[in-house]
Amino acid sequence: MPLVTATILSPPLSQLWTSLMRHLLTSLVLATAALTAAPVAAQPAAPHRFEVSGTGFLMDGKPYQVISGELHYVRIPRAYWRDRLRKAKAMGLNTITTYAFWNVHEPRPGQYDFGGQNDLAAFIRAAQQEGLNVILRPGPYVCAEWELGGYPSWLLKDRRLALRSTDRAYTAAVERWMLRLGQEVRPLLLRNGGPIVAVQLENEYGAFGDDHAYLEGLEATYRRAGLADGVLFTSNQAGDLAKGSLPHLPSVVNFGSGGAANAVAKLEAFRPQGLRMVGEYWAGWFDKWGEDHHETDGRKEAEEMRYMLQRGYSISLYMVHGGTSFGWKNGADSHTGTDYHPDTTSYDYDAPIDEAGNPRYKFALIADAIAAVTGKPATPTPTATVAANFPMSAVRRSASLWDNLPVPVSADRPLTFEELDQDHGYVLYRAALTRGRGGTLELKGMHSYAQVYVDRRLIGTLDRRLGQERIELPPQPREATLEILVENTGRVNYSHAIRTEQAGLTGEVTLAGVPLLDWQMFRLPMDDLAQVTMSAAPCSGPCFYEAEMQVDRPADTYLDTRGLHKGQLWIGGHNLGRYWSIGPVHTLYTPAPWLRPGANRVVFFDLFGDARARLTTVAKPIYDKVTSVREAQ
Repeated sequence: MPLVTATILSPPLSQLWTSLMRHLLTSLVLATAALTAAPVAAQPAAPHRFEVSGTGFLMDGKPYQVISGELHYVRIPRAYWRDRLRKAKAMGLNTITTYAFWNVHEPRPGQYDFGGQNDLAAFIRAAQQEGLNVILRPGPYVCAEWELGGYPSWLLKDRRLALRSTDRAYTAAVERWMLRLGQEVRPLLLRNGGPIVAVQLENEYGAFGDDHAYLEGLEATYRRAGLADGVLFTSNQAGDLAKGSLPHLPSVVNFGSGGAANAVAKLEAFRPQGLRMVGEYWAGWFDKWGEDHHETDGRKEAEEMRYMLQRGYSISLYMVHGGTSFGWKNGADSHTGTDYHPDTTSYDYDAPIDEAGNPRYKFALIADAIAAVTGKPATPTPTATVAANFPMSAVRRSASLWDNLPVPVSADRPLTFEELDQDHGYVLYRAALTRGRGGTLELKGMHSYAQVYVDRRLIGTLDRRLGQERIELPPQPREATLEILVENTGRVNYSHAIRTEQAGLTGEVTLAGVPLLDWQMFRLPMDDLAQVTMSAAPCSGPCFYEAEMQVDRPADTYLDTRGLHKGQLWIGGHNLGRYWSIGPVHTLYTPAPWLRPGANRVVFFDLFGDARARLTTVAKPIYDKVTSVREAQ
């Protein structure tokens, strides 16, 4: 009887019931709103699984074909990392590969640098955020046409230390480095939620030696550093697979365009049931000072890419984008230790993405080949960046090297760069000549370019490229001062020559067969140009010069160095690298992020400076003749 029930409830009790229900409803609404607005703690995603299965890879149990390209964080201005990664992905890549460069991260023993341009972890995270996996190649030897193959030069201060060996002094230094590197990259392994799917053990060791105990010891170091918690593999050229591999690790093969059929046949013969992967497919080549510029056939490379992908091979292009060996970090090639071929600052490599980050014709060809095999539609080729020309002033101020020498170091014999605790730049060696002294001056083991002066008069130059170590000095009519200005033009990064790659005067200096003693040495790393005193007075010989580039709006450009001779160039405090009139490249890539609106200070040091020194800008690189196919216009 609802009416009777209603009549026996007193009004106060009815109001209380209504109020209670309203309160409960309000609380429910507020609680729901709070749950909606409050950030929900993200549940950690289950880590992916990446493994070798038979001849291929599995990602989370499903077949996965790695299509990678090499990019080096140290060769790309940090502001452009994302741009280059996105372009690599647009070509159809799902992975990028990079070395870790020991000598940029530990420039002095125990002093580590993982900031700014050297922030390897930030580069790897950027790749992950762009949807790319990562293959890490920690070395410690990396080759890469990079100074001393990535080794810090201070290792060579002890001449008894043997690089790439079981030498205890060497392995102890490697152990410390790898443990420190592990702190940076271990959180970025796939098992920890990062993008690193695989790690390469050493680098083409078979081209250097066949000491498997060395590789096994290095593998143990990797494991202690936490770098082997996933797919670990070795990488070698086709003829070196047995020497540079370990039986329990996957082995991959490296080679250049035109060699695919032969190389994959050798890999399959070496490991019939093993992983099918190309660790480096050289889609271009690098340039050396005084030699021809290289261009390779992108059409042939696209055909071989299609051939290998159709056979189920995983591939890493070396390089997808080369970039620039800024500063002093270019390496040099040598197969015997007596031949010497220093590499240019430009590391364009004739890669699908050029030095300035623009797609060249082979980008679209390779992208089409990848799309044809994977079935994924090719992304439109990215638009090229428009480079600019900027007005450049004439030289405004200059300074003679002779007027800007530091306090010297004295020793009975010449000391190497390493013994002087110097990595790069120049060293000026000075000794006294008594009256009547003359004859053949021999600089045994001169590394790698020298100017010889008597009382500051240039007698001549010696160039390691040309096998030059001797020069004739006329008999001195009076007491005189001998000065030898030596440049480290890049330590060898290949072959057993790396073990004796001290820079400077590395051996005995004799005059007419008699050793010269009692030397003064002036360290000239040129790390702080603020210490150079400039003036409006003209300067000739080894001199610093200052000019200004007027920039309305920062854009990429190239500095045309054809009006200079041989030296080093800085803009806005950034060391762009070396220039040398012998070519084959006559420009220095100048990235927009390193420029500012208005006047930009340009400083260059020229060994043969004179009043005719001039700089201009151009919108494209300038090369000498090429050795093969030119890019279609």
